[in-house]
This record gives sequence, C-alpha cells and structure tokens, in this order.
Amino acid sequence: MKSCCDVGEARKVWYTDKLFLIALVGSVIMGFAAFVPLLRPMFDVFLEYVGIIWWAVLLGLFLGGIMDYFVPQEYVSKMLAQKKKRTIFNAVGLGFLMSVCSHGILAIAIQLYKKGASAPAVVAFLLAAPWANITITIMLFGFFGVKALFIILSAILIAIITGFVFQFLDSKEMIERNPISVSTATFSIRGDVKRRWKKFRFSVDSVLQSIKGIGRGAVSLSQMVLWWILIGVFLASAAGAFIPVDFFRQYMGATLLGMLVTLLIATVMEVCSEGTSPMAFEIFRQTGALGNSFIFLMAGVATDMTEIGLIWKNIGRKTALWLPLVTVPQVIVVGYFLNVLL
Repeated sequence: MKSCCDVGEARKVWYTDKLFLIALVGSVIMGFAAFVPLLRPMFDVFLEYVGIIWWAVLLGLFLGGIMDYFVPQEYVSKMLAQKKKRTIFNAVGLGFLMSVCSHGILAIAIQLYKKGASAPAVVAFLLAAPWANITITIMLFGFFGVKALFIILSAILIAIITGFVFQFLDSKEMIERNPISVSTATFSIRGDVKRRWKKFRFSVDSVLQSIKGIGRGAVSLSQMVLWWILIGVFLASAAGAFIPVDFFRQYMGATLLGMLVTLLIATVMEVCSEGTSPMAFEIFRQTGALGNSFIFLMAGVATDMTEIGLIWKNIGRKTALWLPLVTVPQVIVVGYFLNVLL
C-alpha cells in the first residue's frame, strides 16, 4: 500500500507532467478541429505529420533506451567528450550512421548528452544526422539526382564547422559544459568490450532484464523530449494547413528575399527530414533554386523550436541561443553559392 507521501507525489506528477498536459491540450484542440470545417485542414495535416514521424520518434526512443542500458558512460565520454577535433568528426560520423529523422534523432542526442557527450559533439551530431544519414542520402539522390551530393556535403561541412566553433566557445566558457563527463585517459573501449563479452551469458532472464532496461530508458527519455516534439507537430500542422502552397512557389525564388522567406518558413515547417524532403524538391522543381531547397532543409534543423527548446532545457540556454547564431549565417551563405553556381 502506498503511503500518504507516495500518493501526494503521484498527484504532483499527475498534474504537473508536461507530456500529459501538452498531450491533453493538443488532443482537445485536434479533436475540436476534426469537427469544425474551418479547422479541419489542420487536423488532416496533423494526421499526415504523425503518419510521417511516428516510426522515427519511436525508433529514436528505442535506440536511446538501448544506449541507456547497454552503452557505458565511459564509451560516450571517450568518443564524444574530449576537447579534440577528432571528437567532432566522431559525432558527425555517428550522425551519418543514424537512419532517424531530425525529431527522432533528438531523443538519441539527449541520451548521448546524459551519457557524457560534450555540448559541441551533441550539436555537431544533431546537425549531421538528419541530412547526412544513409537513409536520407538515398532519398535525396532519388529527388535531386547528382545534385543531392552538394546538399549532403554542405550539411556535413556545416556540422563540422559548427562543432569546431562550439569547441572554441566551450574553451572560452561561453556555453554550458556537461557535468556528467568522466575522465577516460586510460580507458580502452576495445578492452572493455572484450571483458564484457567474456562475462556475458545468454539466458531468458538476461533477455527479459535487457528488455526491461531498454523500456525504462525509453520511457525516461520520452518524458524529456516527447512533449517538445508534440509542440512542434502542433505548430507545424497549423502552418501546413493555413499557409498556401502558392505562397511557397511565388516568394521562395533564388533571391535574397526568397532565401529569407524560405528561412522563415523552414523555421515553422520543419518536422521531419523525410517529410520536408519532398517539399524541398517541390521548391527546386518550381523555382530551380537548389540553394533555397538546401536552406529549407538545413535551416529547419538549425532553427527548429523543438530542437532549440530541448537543448535549452537539457543542456543550457547559452548553447541553445548560439545554435541559430552560428549555423544560420552558414546556411544562408552556402544557399547563396548553390543558387549562383548551380
């Protein structure tokens, strides 16, 4: 039987849990929109977005749960917490191996930070993963052909440069430092894997224990990131429903104004890399502006409210504020040269 203190704590959690409150408010709004003709487009777009990202979010939480249970803190600190340029390349390389969209990757990134990754490494990982991962590389080549190579390489370049800039900011104590990082000077990942493999014994109990451990990690992670993702989806649904497609085609040409409008739209429209890729191709097909398509893809990650909010909450406000300040100018410059040269 629960004590009075336990009951009080349960009530406190029930009424103050952000995920519960956001999900409740969102459900009421979308339920109302489903039966009001004027708001019905928002409900339809919401269902479309959920259909696009649900698997990526669940996959991100699942992978985050695996990291929480199986990956020791020393591994992450060894690869992603050292103040070396190699750390940024490790983060970008890890991002390339991930096949999860921008919102799915958020859960993994926060889990890496919880395991000891530095803020510069997390930022580089976040920028590289959505547009430089293997799955999206294949998808973009399907849309853009050989020109997709310029988008992928540009995304990797910006992720690396931003990681180095954040390492400089870290050296000047201008961003938050991860208090969880541990010393790994004499630690060997290869040696530790060998020791763990020798001790491992497969059994039904070990499998059940692993499943429970992964589940606990995924649930804990969902409480940190899922409410931000819901906010992003609700806002993007409203934008997708009420901003006419003709507006994109008319005002998103290969001009300075077109790039700025694209940047603004990307800020509110970015939901999932798989979802925004077709829209980016539509911009290119209608305007011929590859740079604008790149801005739409990359700036959405750099200025996405969900991403900035999660960084603000879990890493710190300085890191969150520096993210768009460092990345947006790079995105605009690269977009300009892609428009001029291609």
